[in-house]
Amino acid sequence: MGRGGRVLLLAFVLFLTSHLTTPASAATKSCLLVLSDLTSWPALIAGVTNQYKQLYLFKEISAIGLQIDDSLFPALEQLPGVLAVIPDRLHKVQTTHSWEFLGLESGGEPKNEWKYDAKFGEGVVIGNVDTGVSPTSESFRDDGFGAPSGWCGKCDSGKDSTFRCNKKLIGARFFNAGVQVPDFLDQPVEGKQLNQTDLNSPRDYDGHGSHTLSTAGGGFVQGAGAFGRGSGTAKGGSPRARVASYKACYTAGCSSLDILAAIFAAVEDGVHVLSLSVGAPAADYAADLMAIGTLYAVHKGVAVVASAGNSGPQPGSVTNLAPWILTVGASTMDRDFAADAVFGNSTVKGRSLSASTLPAGQPYPMISGQDASAADQSIDNSTLCLPGSLDPAKVRGKIVVCTRGANGRVEKGLVVKQASGVGMVLCNGAGGAVDIIADPHLVPAAHCSYSQCEDLLKYLQSTEFPVGYITARDELGVKPAPVMADFSSRGPNTITPQILKPDVTAPGVDVIAAYSEEVPATDLPFDDRRVPYNMVSGTSMSCPHVAGIAGLIKAKHPDWSPAMIKSAIMTTASTGGNDDGQIRDETGAAATPFSYGSGHVNPVRALDPGLVYDTTPYDYANFLCSVRPTQTQSLIPLSIPLLLPLFVGANANPFRCSLGAYRPEDLNYPSISAACLSRSGTTTVKRRVRNVGAGPWLQYNVTVVQPAAGVRITVQPGTLSFGKINEEKEFTVKLEICDATAAAGYVFGSIEWSDGKHRVRSPVVATTKCG
Repeated sequence: MGRGGRVLLLAFVLFLTSHLTTPASAATKSCLLVLSDLTSWPALIAGVTNQYKQLYLFKEISAIGLQIDDSLFPALEQLPGVLAVIPDRLHKVQTTHSWEFLGLESGGEPKNEWKYDAKFGEGVVIGNVDTGVSPTSESFRDDGFGAPSGWCGKCDSGKDSTFRCNKKLIGARFFNAGVQVPDFLDQPVEGKQLNQTDLNSPRDYDGHGSHTLSTAGGGFVQGAGAFGRGSGTAKGGSPRARVASYKACYTAGCSSLDILAAIFAAVEDGVHVLSLSVGAPAADYAADLMAIGTLYAVHKGVAVVASAGNSGPQPGSVTNLAPWILTVGASTMDRDFAADAVFGNSTVKGRSLSASTLPAGQPYPMISGQDASAADQSIDNSTLCLPGSLDPAKVRGKIVVCTRGANGRVEKGLVVKQASGVGMVLCNGAGGAVDIIADPHLVPAAHCSYSQCEDLLKYLQSTEFPVGYITARDELGVKPAPVMADFSSRGPNTITPQILKPDVTAPGVDVIAAYSEEVPATDLPFDDRRVPYNMVSGTSMSCPHVAGIAGLIKAKHPDWSPAMIKSAIMTTASTGGNDDGQIRDETGAAATPFSYGSGHVNPVRALDPGLVYDTTPYDYANFLCSVRPTQTQSLIPLSIPLLLPLFVGANANPFRCSLGAYRPEDLNYPSISAACLSRSGTTTVKRRVRNVGAGPWLQYNVTVVQPAAGVRITVQPGTLSFGKINEEKEFTVKLEICDATAAAGYVFGSIEWSDGKHRVRSPVVATTKCG
């Protein structure tokens, strides 16, 4: 390891030891014990208790995963040589058209940048930490693949004798020690308990892992679709990449210790890109094992992409906040799964994933749930189409209009089907939820808004024999797009607001990709349908889109660092929609960088970004020093116990955390965020860019988009000249308060460097608010 790497990880040791506190409770739990010396740890712990279980040995960071009574955590912290005690916690797991929407193909044909420049990601290995993989999926066929070179991983089938890897799916492993700790076993999710078959196999018994891995690196599969809708050629962003699955997520969730073990295994195996569609809120990087593990991965040259979370649109809800992670929000595509209810001389427009099996244009009798109540049921129940509330004699052969609420949307269709109805119109209620969802209903259906349904309900009430029919179709070119998903978690960054999160947004709504046929198509107990491809929404779906793009960049630029890959994706992202307006949020208002970060990914431009912001181990080390609450140790000699054994025996100059010499906002990051600005002064942040474009002599000029009010942005110098490839130049961005009242809230601007061909854009976020 070079001195820069040793410095980075050394700084993280100090960061850990100065940040962590132990929770006060008493239960059998799991934790990560970071030690100065692994050789004598059993004797060390024996001084406190003999009642413990070793879960993992993490030589990479000189640590062990323990199952132990957490009332003993304070005693462990006092033992000599113990650097940190970090409690384990549960994380949650957060297509056929998306790549055309992203500009990699046109009319179903791949563009040259995808096919020839990036070679569809050939030569790259994408790892995925998730719920496992379905090895029989067509997306993971190895047609045309030779034996992999340089791969150190394995295919661990566990107790699953039928599980097989191949030359496309070259690795599969599973990690389950953490999730089986009693404290987690006592936390069933939606009534489900951990299943031993699931626990002891790399196979996907959820569907989530197969979906995300195929989105990132699945091969070409013609005729793929979901429930007969969205048919086309399914493929991942890097369809010629090889893939590896690291199962660390189960019904109860994902233990952070299991995730950490999976990350270290992926790095050791030789992945180039790691996709993590998992996350949980964190108050501190030092208490976040994903942050620790991904820092190690990035230091070893692995690009890490993670989901922003599904807790939007609440401000400050974004997760995976560490600056070495590429954090992805979710937005829509220009495709819609439309379904209309036609009656009288009117049509109400809705959405549904179910294909209508009713004869086209043939009218059927219609009835509202309100008028179809069974003898022993209230009108309130039948209006909602609750189980057992509909009278089959009234419903048989009819399309039933149900109101949303109380029970599940798809379950309402089951109620209609059980009462012998032939279709359903699902209406939002007055004052209730406003979104309309394309669900895989069990009967032909259309989910419509309350305002659309008002005309339908009036028709039912005013007509003696109401009739109608349901049509379904796929629509492309829908405007506006992209639109931020309401569930996509929002900034600001609650740990370090000087780092803008999320970093980018990507397609995460109604994404069709591979699924596991080991489980039903939906998470509903009454659904017995099995599908090879399914439509799912979430930042879990947007994350692997960006992982696939990272694979393309790695294939074209194999010597680029993770930070350079991340910069290329961020600085080439777009903030515009396909209607020539700005990206909107779920309300129709203009979205902000707290929703989309640097913008919506543009993979074609990311393959040739012109300039990149590279972030070195020294940059990250200084960043970690700058966010420490106290400066209890300003000099860290490399001979002290270290976070990683890679430090051991290193003879280099000590690294100094200098008080006040470095600020979090000075991290060489592709976006700029400054908080706690002086209400009457100026703040200057530093950046440097590296020329990765062609040509012996290039000149970039800057354009500044000023915030609407509050802060004025000045960039010096205004021109950067490069005489050779990989040359770096520095510049400063001055933020001057011109209206303290306006700057008390967050204000947004941007800077953009351009040589006439490349556009290298960075959002700027500023506020006088602290924290």
